[in-house]
Order: sequence, then structure tokens, then C-alpha cells
Amino acid sequence: MPSQALDGLRVLDVTQVMAGPYCAMVLADLGATVIKVEPPAGDSTRQMPGFVGADSPSFNAVNRGKRSIVLNLKTSQGRDVFTQLARMSDILIENYRPGVMAALGLDYAALSPSNPRLIYASISGYGQTGPQRGKGGFDLIAQGVSGIMSITGEPGGAPVKAGVPVTDLGAGLFALVGILAALEHRHRTGVGQQIDTALVDAGVALSVWEATEYFSGIGVPTALGSAHRMNAPYQAIRCADGYITLGAANERLFRRLSEVLGHSEWTDDPAFADNASRVRNREALAARIESITVTQPRAHWLSLLESHEIPCGPINDYAQVFADPQVRAREMVVETDHPTLGHIRTLGSPIKMSATPPDVSRRAPQLGEHTDEVLTEAGFTDAEITTLRHSRAVR
Repeated sequence: MPSQALDGLRVLDVTQVMAGPYCAMVLADLGATVIKVEPPAGDSTRQMPGFVGADSPSFNAVNRGKRSIVLNLKTSQGRDVFTQLARMSDILIENYRPGVMAALGLDYAALSPSNPRLIYASISGYGQTGPQRGKGGFDLIAQGVSGIMSITGEPGGAPVKAGVPVTDLGAGLFALVGILAALEHRHRTGVGQQIDTALVDAGVALSVWEATEYFSGIGVPTALGSAHRMNAPYQAIRCADGYITLGAANERLFRRLSEVLGHSEWTDDPAFADNASRVRNREALAARIESITVTQPRAHWLSLLESHEIPCGPINDYAQVFADPQVRAREMVVETDHPTLGHIRTLGSPIKMSATPPDVSRRAPQLGEHTDEVLTEAGFTDAEITTLRHSRAVR
């Protein structure tokens, strides 16, 4: 591989499950050395379906390219090792409940005096401040609290969460942005800082159109199915053999769509005269469009709409996604070998860089695979490592 953007940076990853591990994995993809600190039983993701021993496809999916060290932070010796590793690190990422790291003596206030350059990222359910800071957080709960579940699904239907863990991934990515910004600030000042991101905050921050609708006095946003609350037509449309997506979300495209469907008079109808009118009458507009599209299969409409440069697309299942030539050409599927899981496929990186491309070829570590290696790098002797093992501070 060419030299990578974050070569030379050292990351201490003391996170589990999704938000923190994903954030740290992207740093590893970009070239940082990431040391994953796991408890004696390992990251709980290791036991998700498909696991073999202490490995699983789910763990591999968010921990590739890292090194694993097992530390028992409930022991004083384990905390001493962690403190030594933190002194040598540029970035620390943790996702314990607020207060846990402080109780262990491993919070930013405790560690930064001996390493003023440390960038310390905390990811939690509700954040480090506020009346609910002490609550645990899961993506499902955060999607409910942040409003996402209230606007997901069909109108009048039961609450539905987004299909992907959007607050988990959102919090991890916002933490990543904070880390990269803090690195630039440190480059100018020589001083690190603490970063605080939360799953609930991420869900609220991603609710851009919903907040706009509410703040502008339109009303409390509700579920619209696949429709868009600011543009129409912009939704899934029924055909003779299923659905496609259609996005004729400006005047030029709507005029073209009306002509293609044989109803150029729609543009003169006051109900559809402009985007605001079409949004108010989105259900009636969709019904008119579908009265035509149900007469032909999806392939017919996709071909016709694309030939007139009207944005549209199929609704793929994941078997179709990972067979899609565009997805393959963008290297969004990566194949690698794992010592216990065998030959596996994982997701590639969506970040394309001309000079320092991410490296996504490395597998995730086995539990404690690099304990000795990392401790030796940190200056511990073989005898000291043996003593730490006997005390069950490391594994």
C-alpha cells in the first residue's frame, strides 16, 4: 500500500459493539495504528450469530485492521497498563456510560496531564451532560427518543426503526469528524481535547428536514412511507411487478416526467403547479402516476425514465446490491481470509482518495492476539508480562 493519510497515529480503542468500533475502524482503514482494548470475555459483538470460538463475522465487520489486547480494567494492574498505553497514544475512543471511566481513574481529566496532546473521544447514548447522561444507550432507544421512529414507516402504521443503525453509525461518524478536527487543532496548538458525541444527538442532528418542517410552523412531522416531506414526486412508485424509486424533484424534471407519462397537462394543474403544491398534494400525484406505471413492469419504466434522464432506480435486496456492477466497480465488497471464519466477504470503504487510499484488506484481530506485542512496544519486559498474566490483568 502507498503511505496512508493517518500513518503514524496511534489510537486506543476501548469500545464495544457498533458506534465506537466503527469510528476506530475508519481510522484504521486510513492508516492509524489502532489497539483495541477488550475485556477478558471480549467485545460482545464476538458472540453475534455465525461466531466460531471467539470470532464472528459481525465483529470482523467493524474491527478490521486493529490489534487486540485483553485488559481487565477492574484490576489496578490492568488500569496501570491502560494508563501507560494512553500516554503513548494520540487518540483514545471510549463508549462506556458517562462516569465509568472517571470511576476507574481513566477519564480525560485523569489522563491528559501526562499526555496533553491526547484527543479523547467519548461516545454514549445521551452524552456527557444533561439530566439523562447516566442512561445507557442503544440504537433502537435513540431512534425512538430522537424522533426517527415517529417519521419512519407508513402513515398511521406502527412505529418502525430505520433499517440500519443510523444513530449508532451517526454518532461514530460525528466522533470521527470531531477527532479529525481536533487533530488539526492539535497541529496548530500542540494540545488535545475531549470530544463528546451521543446517539440521541446524532439522531436529532440527522433530522434536518423534519426539524425544518417543525421550526417553520408546518406542524409536527409524521411518517410518510417512502415520500419526501420537502419534494414531490420523490418516492417509491408501484409498477406491474413491484416498485421502483422516482425522483422528479424540480420543475424541469416534473415537466419532463409529465410528458413521458403522456400527461403534459399536469404542469398546468394548480394542484401540481409548483413543488409546494405537489408536496401538499403528494398522495393525489402519486395516485395519478401509479395509475399509469401499474400498466407496465419495472424494467419498462426504468428503461424509459433513464432514457429521458429522469432520476429513478430499482429497489434492490442485498443479494442484488452485492452483485451490482456499480457496487463491485466501486470496490464496496472486499474478500479476505480469516484463521477461523475462513474466506469471508466484508464491506469496502466509501472513502476514495487519490494519493492515500484506505486499506480495507486486513482482517479483525482474534481475542488478545496482540497482547504481548503491544505490551512489549509499551516497554514491559517478558517477566512483567508474565506477572500481569498471573494477576489476570491481561490475557
